Amino acid sequence: MTKVHAVRVHRLGGPEVLRYEEVDVGSPGPGEARVRHTAIGLNFTDIHFRTGRYPLKELPHVIGMEAAGVVEEVGPGVTEVGVGDRVAYASEKPRAYAQATVMPATRLVRLPDFIDDETAAATILKGLTAHYLLRGAYPVKGGETILVHAAAGGVGLIMCQWARHLGVRVIGTVGSEEKAVLARENGCEHPIVYTKENVVARVRELTGGEGLPVVYDGVGAATFEQSLHSLRRRGVLVSYGSAGGVPPPLELFRLNRMGSLYLTSAGLADYIHDRAEMLARAQDLFEAMRVGAVRVEVRRRYPLTEAERAHRDLEARRTAGSSVLIP
Repeated sequence: MTKVHAVRVHRLGGPEVLRYEEVDVGSPGPGEARVRHTAIGLNFTDIHFRTGRYPLKELPHVIGMEAAGVVEEVGPGVTEVGVGDRVAYASEKPRAYAQATVMPATRLVRLPDFIDDETAAATILKGLTAHYLLRGAYPVKGGETILVHAAAGGVGLIMCQWARHLGVRVIGTVGSEEKAVLARENGCEHPIVYTKENVVARVRELTGGEGLPVVYDGVGAATFEQSLHSLRRRGVLVSYGSAGGVPPPLELFRLNRMGSLYLTSAGLADYIHDRAEMLARAQDLFEAMRVGAVRVEVRRRYPLTEAERAHRDLEARRTAGSSVLIP
C-alpha cells in the first residue's frame, strides 16, 4: 500500500468535519491509473458532498471532484495514459482531496504543455461544465442574449468569456459591485447586482420586454423564480446546481401557463459519460484557452491542510473565480 495524506469526512456537517489524515492508496488494477496530484480544484459541489446534500456511498470518504497531476503507475490494459503523463480529471465520484488517487484511466485527460497544473485543476471540471451548458444543454447561437447566474463564480466567468467569443450577449447576476466589475472584465455585458436591483425587471428592460431564450442557473432555490420569470415564450431554464438551495417542487402545468417553457436539470456526468465525448469537449476547452477566448485566473490558493478554511470562505461568498488546494 502507498500511504498519502487526504481530507476525509467521517460524518456529515460543517467545515469542521473535514479531517486531514493519512490513508492508504493501492496500486492500480486493470484499467486504472494512480495520479500524484499537484493541484486540486475547489468547487461548491464539494460542500454538497460534505453536508450530505449529495450522498456519499460510505463514510469515511475523501471528497473533491477535480484535480491535476502526473500519472505515476498504470494497471494492466491501460492505453489511455502512460507513466509520466500530465493529466487532469473531472471525477465520476469524490476523490480529489488527496496527495494521490487511483481511478479509471478512461476519466483522465492529457494536458497540453501551455496549461500549467494549477490552471488545469481550476479549469477542467468548471470548463467542461461551461462547455456542456453552452454547447449541449442549450446550444447558444450568435446574436442571442442569455442570463448566467453567479456570473463571477468559477463556472460563471468561463461561461461569460466563452459566450462572448461565440457572439452572445451575456446578462449575469452577481452579489456585489466588486464582482460586477470582475464579471464585466470577463465578458458579461450587463452584470446585475441582485442585492440592489430587481433581476426580472432589469432583464425585461434589457430585452425590450421579451425575455430570454435561456437562463443558466447553478444557484437553485434562491434564483429559481427569477429564472422562470426571465424567460420568453418557449424559453429554456437550464438548472445545473443548487449553491443557493435545492429548487422547489414544480407543478408541471406552470410551465404551460408561463409560455410553454422548457426546464432541464442537467448534470456534467451525463454529458461526459462517453470518453470520446469527454475528450471532444476537453479539446474544445483547450483550444478556447489556447486562442485566449477563455482565460482562467487562479485567484486563491490554500494548502490542502487548510481545506476547512477554504470551505468557510467558499460558503461565505468570500471567493470569486477559481481557487485551488495545493497538496
